[in-house]
Amino acid sequence: MRDNARFLSGLYGISDEILTPFSTLSHQVQEAIAGGMKIFQFRDKNSPDKDIVEIILHLMELCAKSDVLFVLNDRIDLAIALGVPALHIGKDDGDLRFVRKRFGGILGVSSYGDLARAQRAESSGADYVAFGAMFPSPTKPKAPCVGAEILQRAEESLKIPICAIGGISKENIRVLKNADMCAVISALWNGNPRENAEILSKEFEAGKSQNLARSSAQP
Repeated sequence: MRDNARFLSGLYGISDEILTPFSTLSHQVQEAIAGGMKIFQFRDKNSPDKDIVEIILHLMELCAKSDVLFVLNDRIDLAIALGVPALHIGKDDGDLRFVRKRFGGILGVSSYGDLARAQRAESSGADYVAFGAMFPSPTKPKAPCVGAEILQRAEESLKIPICAIGGISKENIRVLKNADMCAVISALWNGNPRENAEILSKEFEAGKSQNLARSSAQP
């Protein structure tokens, strides 16, 4: 595990082109950080690279000042050019080993519901893997649900941190006790980001604490 993997835990917010428009994104991120968000991913599938350079640099600086990890989604060349601290890629973003050779920061990989894919990602140099959707997701309604059980299997077979994503809310985040990170979109940005982050972080940690206490009590 790389030295900067210490950042890979806690509430992981992901931007959304509708819920976090550029006009309010900076303020929303600041509010979420104040509420306890530990990782922030900028995800934009439509804008040309040249149109988002300024906002990326601004968000990187904002996150760095608060010791929050900034992650860029998918845009490998831009991530390298701007020196972003972390990059997240999916199944259609090129060969992982090749990306790993080119990008020196923290590298996250989507594993969906495929544990074997996660194991290959780990052996190819990924710093963390994400599983999902955990639950029906309003952001990706067509994404198949993989169930929280895969997180326990992943925890038992992987040495790198695990991220849960998809349909996570204040009501269900506690059951994701085997994840190191929980990535949220709608549950964070709908309403007050600071209050949402506070509740989500509190519930996530409560679930992990209960799990730890249960494990310690076992003979």
